Amino acid sequence: MSQGRRQTILVVDDSEMNRSILADMLGDEYEMIEAEDGVEAVAAIQKYGPQISLVLLDIVMPRLDGFGVLEMMNKEGWIEEIPVIMISAESGSSHVERAYSLGVTDFISRPFDALIVHRRVVNTVLLYAKQKKLTDMVAEQMYEKEQRSNLMIDILSHIVEFRNGESGLHVRNVHGLTELLLQRLVQKTDRYNLSPEDISLISTVSALHDIGKIAIEDAILNKPGRLTDEEFAIMKTHTLEGAKLLENLPIHRDEPLVRMAYEICRWHHERYDGRGYPDGLKGEEIPISAQVVAMADVYDALTSERVYKKAIPHEKAVSMILDGQCGAFNPLVLECLTDIAESIPVQIGKIASASVDKRKIWNLTEEMLRHKEAGASERTLQLLEHERMKYSFFASMSQEIQFEYVLSPPMLTISAWGAQKLGLQETIMEPLFDRSVRKLMELSDWKGLMGALKQATPAKPELSYDFRLKLEGEPRWYRIVARATWSADEPPCFMGVLGKAIDIHDSRMKLDTLERLASHDPLTGLLNHATAKKRIAERLGDRRREGKYALVIFDLDHFKSANDEYGHSFGDQVLIHVAKKLHQSIRSGDIAARVGGDEFLIFLEYKGELEAVIRRIFSGFAGSYENFPISLSMGVAQAEVIGTDYDALFHAADQALYSVKRSGRGRYCFYDSSMNQMFSVISQIDGSAEEEKGEPPEKRI
Repeated sequence: MSQGRRQTILVVDDSEMNRSILADMLGDEYEMIEAEDGVEAVAAIQKYGPQISLVLLDIVMPRLDGFGVLEMMNKEGWIEEIPVIMISAESGSSHVERAYSLGVTDFISRPFDALIVHRRVVNTVLLYAKQKKLTDMVAEQMYEKEQRSNLMIDILSHIVEFRNGESGLHVRNVHGLTELLLQRLVQKTDRYNLSPEDISLISTVSALHDIGKIAIEDAILNKPGRLTDEEFAIMKTHTLEGAKLLENLPIHRDEPLVRMAYEICRWHHERYDGRGYPDGLKGEEIPISAQVVAMADVYDALTSERVYKKAIPHEKAVSMILDGQCGAFNPLVLECLTDIAESIPVQIGKIASASVDKRKIWNLTEEMLRHKEAGASERTLQLLEHERMKYSFFASMSQEIQFEYVLSPPMLTISAWGAQKLGLQETIMEPLFDRSVRKLMELSDWKGLMGALKQATPAKPELSYDFRLKLEGEPRWYRIVARATWSADEPPCFMGVLGKAIDIHDSRMKLDTLERLASHDPLTGLLNHATAKKRIAERLGDRRREGKYALVIFDLDHFKSANDEYGHSFGDQVLIHVAKKLHQSIRSGDIAARVGGDEFLIFLEYKGELEAVIRRIFSGFAGSYENFPISLSMGVAQAEVIGTDYDALFHAADQALYSVKRSGRGRYCFYDSSMNQMFSVISQIDGSAEEEKGEPPEKRI
């Protein structure tokens, strides 16, 4: 109810006299609603709902008696939010016991004493108002912490996805389908003893399943074609790299969230038949969290477009998983997928786009406060500590100095990572008078920060301020981004500030590094294929430019022998040498990229004879590196022949390259339409060979 409005009491009695007496007793303090019988009472509760602070209920009434009203309130869940005091002449023990068993707060026998009724009404209304306020306060804290946790995990996981060239929705889709599968699983069986908190934790942490891909070379991660056995072996190490990253955290390693993230990172590519990796776990040896995330990951990989494949329709993806084409899964989890298959496209989209559900958190908090096995304070602290642990974990991963300052009592709380960085305690009383805090900042910066705080208002609580922090005796520029907090009083009172301090220089460096990691091949410094494709498509689609364009794809002949005979370090040096030669062979307006492995790409604009340009580029690579002969096979496609669609142009150049490799290597070839038929026949032959080889479809998933 809004502030200043009186609370409402519903009086339910078939006697108008009784209703009138109660209204006279309470009407000066409360808004009164009257109902003659149980049917009118139920209608009033449906109409006014949360506005009703208390129900005064008689037992014996026509149409629907008081017990019928209580049964309806229990069925609809209203009894949990609206207290009921039963006032009746039926004071026998059986009636009283039944009333209490149906959830009434108090029982008053008639004839009643006006003072007793008034006191019990006031006490009940105040008690429920305080409980609701406590619930709202805890729920609001949980809501804010859940929002922060989700934001942090989105940032961390999207760094991986951004570099991986995948859709930004991948982590959210995996989260959504994981939640749907787990909810169905607990409906089907109690084998795994999963609570709502467990489901929430697994679904949230699922977003970190591929965090180990940060350690995988970009050329392998974004290679558009099939991975070689050697490349696939490297790709598989992302499970161990992710687990190692979590295992080596300086703090929080033993927290439930980190342990859950560890088992999902390490084992989400294990298979139920024991043929997965990295540890070859079988059946129920694989944690159920990793089993469900594995299926969610496979489904989204099938239905999403990747650099090496087109998106597969929902129905076909489900069919492939159920038919065992994408690995072996727990039969129970497969049943869950079958049960929810029709609703997945709609439900996963809702979950992916949804923010934290405030009502869901409020209900969870209310249930927590009513829990019979633990007191409200104990359960509250447990849940808030869990949220604090999640927030602290993500704060340490983000490497930001996060803090909270409250005015009464004056106390500064700093995140564990931030306290270690600053050389302070995590909790400091009277921080403005603490020497260790004061010596971190110049007096002028303290005054400036205090001035920025004074300018914050309840209407505009956000503030930002740049200042210098003395770290190990050296000043370093930081930026505080914070929000002042205010009480709900009239007028509101300043309560404190919540925020973070960001290293401005370090943030810019990290941003530049991430942008470069996302767009360039880390070994050669050339563009990666995803970035090159985007730039070329923009160039081809720019109607303001008129010119002739060609796409060139080439790879190194017999490059495998460089790795086999001299080692991978030498092979890397050969690729770096070729990249330097490539830079020397093209003009500033041309685009060069490493497509993957030993395959490279050139996009160029030309005016005269194209073959002369290609011949010059091709001959520029002649020679050797450390006695290893450099030989190229090169395919060329012209936009004026193929058109301005990037994929068609790339496919044509790839066919021309394939034609060279089939006819002996060591030369260049221009695409022409006669290659289509030849390539179709070769593809059928190669496809049959791959089927005989028996390579599992999930190899790239």
